Amino acid sequence: MQHRDPLLDALSEQARTAPESGIVEIFNYGRERPGLIPLWAGEGDRPTPKFICDAAARSLANGETFYTWQRGIPELRSALAEYHGRQFGRDFLSDRFFVTGSGMQAIQLAVAAVSAPGDEIIVPTPAWPNISAALTVRGAKPVAVPMRFGNSGWQLDIDQVFAATTDATRAIFINSPSNPTGWTATRDELAAILAFARQKGLWVITDEVYNRFYYDDVRAPSFYDVMEENDRLIFTNTFSKNWAMTGWRIGWISAPPILGQAIENLIQYSTSGVAAFMQRAAVVALNEGEEFVESQIEQARQGRAILGDALSRSPRVRFTPPAGAFYLFFSIDAEPGTQRHPDTRKLGYRLVDEAGIGIAPGTAFGPAGEDFIRICFARKADDMHLVAERLTAWLDSAALA
Repeated sequence: MQHRDPLLDALSEQARTAPESGIVEIFNYGRERPGLIPLWAGEGDRPTPKFICDAAARSLANGETFYTWQRGIPELRSALAEYHGRQFGRDFLSDRFFVTGSGMQAIQLAVAAVSAPGDEIIVPTPAWPNISAALTVRGAKPVAVPMRFGNSGWQLDIDQVFAATTDATRAIFINSPSNPTGWTATRDELAAILAFARQKGLWVITDEVYNRFYYDDVRAPSFYDVMEENDRLIFTNTFSKNWAMTGWRIGWISAPPILGQAIENLIQYSTSGVAAFMQRAAVVALNEGEEFVESQIEQARQGRAILGDALSRSPRVRFTPPAGAFYLFFSIDAEPGTQRHPDTRKLGYRLVDEAGIGIAPGTAFGPAGEDFIRICFARKADDMHLVAERLTAWLDSAALA
């Protein structure tokens, strides 16, 4: 019988039972391997561009190292409003934007704002594991609604989302385009979800971080296209993906301005705001970074084509090209044509050791994704060609039964 340490037993249940990230598990195992191509995390291979870094350096040189606005400096909130105006073709109030210490914190604050311990939030799955973890750490309950994978890709039955609600439901969480599947809701689906939420008095927390990484148009459909100003909608987003700022840890919330004091309080009692020099960099990213964002999207488009073309020739692999985001989420047959799938967690370790590729196992994304593997294709073409060569060679030779 295994005995637990009394110090662990003395922790809160939420802290003690918080799950280890299945993505970070493989990341930690392989991060020091020479020659490994790391595709486990949601980031590309390009460092933050110099013009953004220079803005942070100027701010530091000017002595901006003191406490600052809890909601975000006025210049950044205005830049966010103008950026959204350009993207969605309408006016936005700067008062609806709140700067957070990452997109992850934006999600945590949104969850804290609308739920209490014991409340339920609907989460379509497969899903980024941090979403459900953010709920369980708070004591709320994620209610999974599995998406289906078929010949036309991943599909969400929104009637199943509606049927999953109970008297304890407080919100529906929608990530579109989706991590890890690339599923992207249509405008009609978003309108239907919002109409249901209005009818039931529910909140919608929406993560649209991959909105620009959409391969059928200039951007994906958004709740901004169907919302009214005072809808119970909280948008979470981050500077990480578009502007190659994953290590900076800066994001934002967009919400009705009437929530401003409540959100400010949540920021105050968690991080007390985001460093001013980081916010100065974010202003420059929004105002001067469009060419860089477009190049990021084009690089991901190329990676999607390179990897998809290579894997489409393998009889062991099943996938459909994702409509959005920058991940290929695919399954591998233990033997060609058998539709029996090996343990993807074990495959994660094997691909590090045997192919020099770092992936995220589907087991990290919940039961609906456990037969799949996620690869980030937001890297330069040379790397993606090398990944394609290594992966297809490994598939041709590896014994997986």
